[in-house]
Amino acid sequence: MSKELIILIWTALSIGFIHTVLGPDHYLPFIAMSKARKWSLFKTGLITFLCGLGHVLSSVVLGFIGIALGIAVFRLESIESFRGDIAAWFLLIFGFTYFIWGLRVALRSRPHVHAHAHDNEKSHKHTHSHIAGGHVHLHEVSRDAKGANITPWILFTIFVFGPCEPLIPILMYPAAKGSIISVIAVTGAFAVTTISTMLALVFMFSYGLSWLKFNWLERYSHALAGLIIFICGGAIKFLGL
Repeated sequence: MSKELIILIWTALSIGFIHTVLGPDHYLPFIAMSKARKWSLFKTGLITFLCGLGHVLSSVVLGFIGIALGIAVFRLESIESFRGDIAAWFLLIFGFTYFIWGLRVALRSRPHVHAHAHDNEKSHKHTHSHIAGGHVHLHEVSRDAKGANITPWILFTIFVFGPCEPLIPILMYPAAKGSIISVIAVTGAFAVTTISTMLALVFMFSYGLSWLKFNWLERYSHALAGLIIFICGGAIKFLGL
């Protein structure tokens, strides 16, 4: 292994870690959705892993195509920038839509009183809300289950469009001056570090939040998740994070 390749691998490890930590879109959406949807740590980790894999592989495939066809690196950077804009808008749209839906769920879940009459002509009243752990109606469970099924796919699609900006120009193209093995080693180091950091951050914060109880915010959990995703999209689009 040459000195240049060793330097590139260490650079890949460093960039993979730093660009993930500094990019809140790499972990906050999963933490927020896990809390709102009450996903298990296993399901949260699996969704995070698959989205991270799609996120990295989309740039890797584009980079290999560029190397094979001899496309100038600035052209690929333009494509990656365009993909980044698409991913940011997807996050903004999905976050805003989910926020509005979450507010609707919260308003429909306000505690209210039901009166029940019995055969002995006695009646009683009780207060409940239409949220998890309360008096849940079957049609609401069905509707929520459909939302839960489609949400991971939406996140996966968004992350496939999301580029790994430093991967192609800083790592893949310099490694290509050596050999295909060098490119594979560098991209592998970057991918493993990026996905591992995503998983570590998601697990750490999800586990920490599991110990905190915000009962008064429970019915706003979906709205808050949508707002967090919307803010992540805005941070990418307007702040360049």
